[in-house]
Amino acid sequence: MNSSVFQTPIEYLKGVGLNRAGVLKKELQIAGFEDLLNYFPYKYIDRTRFYKIKDIQPDLPYVQVLARLTHIDILGEKHTRRLVAQAKDDTGTIELVWFQGVKWIEKTLIIGKVYVLFGKPGFFNGKTQMAHPELELYNAEAQQRKGNLTLQPAYNSTEKLKQYSLDSKGIQKLVACLLEQYLREVHETLPLYIINRFKLTARADAYKNIHFPDDQSKLNEAVYRLKFEELFLLQLKLLKNKLLHTQKFKGNIFQSVGDIFNNFYHHKLPFPLTNAQKRVLKEIRQDTQRGIQMNRLLQGDVGSGKTVVALMSMLIAIDNGFQTCIMAPTEILANQHYQTIKELVGDDFIEVALLTGSTSKKARNILHEKLESGDLKILIGTHALIEDKVKFKNLGFVVIDEQHRFGVEQRAKLWRKNIIPPHILVMTATPIPRTLAMTLYGDLDISVIDELPAGRKPIQTVHFYEGQRLRMFGFMKQEIAKGRQVYVVYPLIQESEKLDLKNLEDGTEVMAREFPLPDFRISIVHGKMSAADKQFEMNRFIKHETQIMVATTVIEVGVNIPNASVMVIENAERFGLSQLHQLRGRVGRGAEQSFCILMSHTKLSRDGKIRLDTMVKTNNGFEIAETDLQLRGPGNIDGTRQSGVLDLKLANIVTDQELLITVRRFVESIFEKDPQLAAPENQILHQSLRSKDEGLSWNKIS
Repeated sequence: MNSSVFQTPIEYLKGVGLNRAGVLKKELQIAGFEDLLNYFPYKYIDRTRFYKIKDIQPDLPYVQVLARLTHIDILGEKHTRRLVAQAKDDTGTIELVWFQGVKWIEKTLIIGKVYVLFGKPGFFNGKTQMAHPELELYNAEAQQRKGNLTLQPAYNSTEKLKQYSLDSKGIQKLVACLLEQYLREVHETLPLYIINRFKLTARADAYKNIHFPDDQSKLNEAVYRLKFEELFLLQLKLLKNKLLHTQKFKGNIFQSVGDIFNNFYHHKLPFPLTNAQKRVLKEIRQDTQRGIQMNRLLQGDVGSGKTVVALMSMLIAIDNGFQTCIMAPTEILANQHYQTIKELVGDDFIEVALLTGSTSKKARNILHEKLESGDLKILIGTHALIEDKVKFKNLGFVVIDEQHRFGVEQRAKLWRKNIIPPHILVMTATPIPRTLAMTLYGDLDISVIDELPAGRKPIQTVHFYEGQRLRMFGFMKQEIAKGRQVYVVYPLIQESEKLDLKNLEDGTEVMAREFPLPDFRISIVHGKMSAADKQFEMNRFIKHETQIMVATTVIEVGVNIPNASVMVIENAERFGLSQLHQLRGRVGRGAEQSFCILMSHTKLSRDGKIRLDTMVKTNNGFEIAETDLQLRGPGNIDGTRQSGVLDLKLANIVTDQELLITVRRFVESIFEKDPQLAAPENQILHQSLRSKDEGLSWNKIS
């Protein structure tokens, strides 16, 4: 809001007071006038339609009837006392019943008058009936009066609020009071040229019509205007932050691509880069030549070759005299990056070191010395990298993997390890739908590797029900006989009384019976094991000493075993789509054909069926992410819960994708012409930005 009146605490609104204010704050987080103004109805009851009594059906949620009161009776004694009235229209009779407030209602009813009756219909002893109807005298001249013949707002309430007479009707009264007194204080946040360009209704009218719409078209206009504003101001803030970042944070310039990069590219790279990898490298190369700190998100499906791109970017930094590091959220993943990069560069090319919680004190001391002298060029590790005692001589390039697992402060600590902030490359193997990326990571540049390396065969995915378990075992044996290895993943470690799931412990017993020693050996990995035990079991599998790895989702990220060709996921209906896709990505890393078997119960929910069908149908992570977003909604996508970014009041990035894209492009065009928002016509935007909460750049890396 532009007006300070809307910052007024809610207790000062007529009809609220301290007690009601306390419960409004606690139950609905309504602390001030602005919060109430933005507490929108969740539905509207159509008071524009009248039913004839003969057309009333018992399954209708509510009806409005125009009828003449013909008869009143008080029946029963004490607890059974009730008021029963009859009303008629030209098609039939309806019975009206009140069990409470009988005395007061009896006084107000006038036989012979026409009333507007409103309520939930029912049928009793063959009669059409309405209990506790809302009713008011019909006045032909005041037909269009608000509260009678309009779309009536319905607000979410709670049991606690109802004790303070703040049911939907009570909240409606407060909103009406607020609008009556202060609607003229609702000022514009958008310039006239935008309002005209997108045919937006005035802001004050939008607030009036979202709470008390005259008709459906006015309501549609109000919703569109407020959604537009919400998305527009969000994108304005995100893109302004991006612009400020480029002005505020200077970056080291990587002048040249030197011998180390060229040597690796021509002599060490074991496979040709895909066009997508080349495109991303070019984008990073351009970023590191601008003299501004790079802030880039690299999205790529499992196995698309993000690590190679990260390594080659780091080699450019090293060619220009800088040190580099990769920070991963778990030891397993840090180890994985270490092994992959060691294999790619070899022993004689460049030194690569690993720093995790398991690194010995002696090794740490050597590592610290080499870092401070500048001899160590590539360091890979976990949170251990951000400890104060880890000091670089000249850190120039940082890669953060699966960054949503790190807090903003943790990430910032890493880039503070150099006077000029290092360039930042954030990687994620969880494909993010375009609209979500625009909102969650709107202040980063985004690169996408949307192509798998040549020679990779798409993983074949099948869905088996419990009754097909023997077939699944038979298939596992066939693949093991070919020398391949198999993952079997369970959602739980120990049995839960609430969830009838095949748990890991029972599953391992079944496996041991089905795959007996000495022909078969099984590794077990789960979250309750120590890091050393996990690593020991993992190593047995890596060395091919075991053929089957039974695990919980700890293997979701960071295990690269090209010889593993089968992924069996037990109770697959219990996993989210992105998790299923991550797990499937653990196989299909070698040249052989790989398979994913989704095991499930016969009874599946609608969403469970859609998830499993989607997995069978496509290997494309972005398609899967779109389906996931539609099924789960934006607030529950992995890594977004803690960000607060999707706390949108009206707009929905799933259903309003087109609007979001339109708004984003338009905001970009404004900043291209007027980066400081200094033009007279943009002064109002400048003001709107200043009054908007400063904490909107939730996922800013630096």
